[in-house]
Amino acid sequence: MITKNTQRRACIAAILFVITAVYMPLAHTAEWSGNVSAQWRHFFSDPATSASQQHNDYISPAIEPEFYHAWDDEKQSITITPFFRVDQYDDERAHGDIRELIWRNQFKSWQIKAGIGKVFWGVTESQHLVDVINQTDFVENMDGEDKLGQPMIQTTFEQDWGNIDLFILPYFRERTFAGTEGRPRTLPANSDQSSYESADETQHMDYAIRFFTSLDIWDIGLSYFDGTSREPLFDPVNYYDPASNTLIPRYVQMQQAGIDMQATTDEWLWKLELIHRNWAAENFIAATGGFEYTFVGLFDTTADIGWVAEYLYDNRGNSATTFLEQDVMMGLRLALNDEASTDALLGFIIDRETNETLISFEAGRRIGSNWKLAVEARLFRNIDSTSLLYAIADDDFVQFDLAYYF
Repeated sequence: MITKNTQRRACIAAILFVITAVYMPLAHTAEWSGNVSAQWRHFFSDPATSASQQHNDYISPAIEPEFYHAWDDEKQSITITPFFRVDQYDDERAHGDIRELIWRNQFKSWQIKAGIGKVFWGVTESQHLVDVINQTDFVENMDGEDKLGQPMIQTTFEQDWGNIDLFILPYFRERTFAGTEGRPRTLPANSDQSSYESADETQHMDYAIRFFTSLDIWDIGLSYFDGTSREPLFDPVNYYDPASNTLIPRYVQMQQAGIDMQATTDEWLWKLELIHRNWAAENFIAATGGFEYTFVGLFDTTADIGWVAEYLYDNRGNSATTFLEQDVMMGLRLALNDEASTDALLGFIIDRETNETLISFEAGRRIGSNWKLAVEARLFRNIDSTSLLYAIADDDFVQFDLAYYF
């Protein structure tokens, strides 16, 4: 959760960086882009809890500009991407962040990046087990796709046989959580009192390394991370604030080895993510694997439709800290391949033991050359009172985003 002071500092820093960028030497050669958006989120039912504080409709505008400037024959560049959202009710979702403030220097066979950046690892659709560099911006969306900017130094060595990335991560970002009026709100979390296994807390130095190569039809990534876990733990006995009736996130140290693989043939994509993690005096293995098959040129049109199927496994079973431990994901992906880039994805995640079901729908379409309309829906079915999702069992919602890109 980002505190008010942190929000204020992030917003001020973002403004200062943008102003500085405008007056940089040779700024007339710089490139500006980004988007301004308005979001409406509607919940179909009253909340299961905190009915007097939560609402059924939320409106929130956001802005995410990007400044890019390259020099020295484009061997060096700087990218600045601040982000800010205002929410109608949720003070914690009204937040600012620097998604990127990264300097890059490209040499003959290697490059270095320094600043605040975003790194993505992973190939599967339902979850990204190996993606451990950036912290999740959980107030943006519960699917875990939105990330906070991560302070880092990244060095990439590029060879014919593959790439090696080395990361030094000198500062830790806490996960964001919805406030008392926010919805969906999976956990009543109080990040102002977050606890850490390491005495260095947010100043702990984390490290990571990843090797990536392509062999014929295979893309293979091998990764290792040693540092503060981006996923917080919640102990209602030892880490609980009775004054605010909230849980206190606890961030422990972890070591994680991971592999992500994808094989591409004519119409098939075969995907696998596998991790072994040691944390909180516990070792466990988790994996997500499956395929995507695409019917190209459906009914002699330009449209493609893909069938997605994945299995999600965690050997901790019911003691897992995630609700994705013995689940099956099935989905359909549609791409019309038209001028407006119309696409849609319908997905189901079903627990094999309890039949707990998460239904998601995402669709998008450009309007003209600068506008885009996106629609998203989340539905929850067969949620038991003992489930990690019980707090949002009545939080079925639909969301509309209208964005202007410049």
